[in-house]
Amino acid sequence: MGTPIAAAAPAFVSCPVQDYQNVDGNCVPRPEANSTGIPDGATAQCRDGEYSFSQHRRGTCSGHGGVARWL
Repeated sequence: MGTPIAAAAPAFVSCPVQDYQNVDGNCVPRPEANSTGIPDGATAQCRDGEYSFSQHRRGTCSGHGGVARWL
């Protein structure tokens, strides 16, 4: 058996300022407030009222009080 090879981390991607790079290396919109309804693509509403566009449940709404509800 050979030596195990660690999986490479996703390459750094320069995301637009309103986005962040998730663990998969994708640019995802940062949580945002929206008074006119649920923003397109939102996956959860945080306890502070902001909407998250997270692609994974782990860490969603961290820094925003946690998830109030999944969409």
